[in-house]
Amino acid sequence: MKLAVLAKELKISSESFIKFIQDFDLELSECITTSFDVKKDFEKFARENIAFLKKYETDLEQNKSIEDIAGNIHQPTDKVAGVIEADKGKLFDNGMYKSSVSSFGIDHKLGGNYQFVYNYFGKKSSLAERDFIGYRDLFFFISKTLDPFINLTPLTDWGINKPAGIILYGPPGSGKIFWATKIAEIVGYQFKEVKKYYFGTSFVDGNKTSFNDFLVQMMKEKKVLLFMEDFDDIMSERSDAKSVSSCDEETKEMVLHYIDHFEQEDLLMVGSATSVVEIDRELLAPGRFDVMIPIFPPNARERSEMILYYMTENLTKDALLMKILVKNNADHLPFWEEISSKMKVFSNTMIIDFTQSLKKRIRSRYLKNSSEDIKIEGKLLESALREASTKLTEEYLNQVADFIQDVSVNNYDDFPKRLAALKDELENYKVVEAPVKAIGFTHNEDHGKQK
Repeated sequence: MKLAVLAKELKISSESFIKFIQDFDLELSECITTSFDVKKDFEKFARENIAFLKKYETDLEQNKSIEDIAGNIHQPTDKVAGVIEADKGKLFDNGMYKSSVSSFGIDHKLGGNYQFVYNYFGKKSSLAERDFIGYRDLFFFISKTLDPFINLTPLTDWGINKPAGIILYGPPGSGKIFWATKIAEIVGYQFKEVKKYYFGTSFVDGNKTSFNDFLVQMMKEKKVLLFMEDFDDIMSERSDAKSVSSCDEETKEMVLHYIDHFEQEDLLMVGSATSVVEIDRELLAPGRFDVMIPIFPPNARERSEMILYYMTENLTKDALLMKILVKNNADHLPFWEEISSKMKVFSNTMIIDFTQSLKKRIRSRYLKNSSEDIKIEGKLLESALREASTKLTEEYLNQVADFIQDVSVNNYDDFPKRLAALKDELENYKVVEAPVKAIGFTHNEDHGKQK
């Protein structure tokens, strides 16, 4: 059963269900699939707790002050204010919080007893069984954007068309290809990547072909998601200060020529960009690439989950590495929280690099001592961290700073909490000028932060 069908049957909006999953920190894989089929446990919970879910939805729809919320859940106003500030709740000019703030969600964070919710989800899905780790906010944001593909009612009831093009933007290594494949999975399209040799005119298997030929062929096929990397370079705007290659300019013209036909031909183009600033404004016009989705580096919790996932990936219970992990209690998330807290603004790729480096170092120790009694601590972890940090260059940090600026302009209201956390992490790499001493002795104290 699709979530939209269950929502219609119970007369509770899909948006309320989605917010409920986020407020109560439920694992997505226990509630719904990537294609929005409802899991049995979640359906059972919804049917047996309709009264609570309706109260939750009514509260969610109301604009309310801190005092209103505190009164509803019998919690101190200062504690309520603290939770809302941490969650970056949206505030009207009149001091009332928008309906995206849930009194029940706040009560849950303040220790309210909602054990009856979790009684339905006693069996946790392993990391290996999840469609993806973390990023629930991004998943639901993307799903909302793709609603015209998932449900036909936006078109038949409201005249809202499917997007012709989507831009995924974010720092290198943040997972833009992963999310493009997930979008293809959500909408049920074939994922096809635009290879570099498709641009301009080339010979494939002895036959002369061009990007125009390739694009026409893709529109003839059924339901295709066309993924293009380096979208910001290829589709950049020509100016007096910046020249554009004739090949890229031709590619851009072909996309502009055919984009009005994408929807009727069931073709969706997804571009991957580091920044959206340089992209030609003509491409960002309504009905073209007017959907922009920020792809963030993982936050602290997601980093811990990713480390555990990649450390245990493809391991059997009898694998030597698994035995060593178990002896160190490193087969559980808490073990990785300290080291992951040091990986501020790390990309997904850097986390994979860390796990690969750590695995090799553990293996080297095992081969040297022929013993499973290996302590995963101190020197081992820090050495792997240093190796993974080599990609944490000044260029990358500047790209993260540019990304924060892009999100602040294009998607601030969609991700205020994630954006604030990323800003805080980036601050750790800002150089603090050491005070100049006119008179006195020099010493080795480090006045600045790491860069």
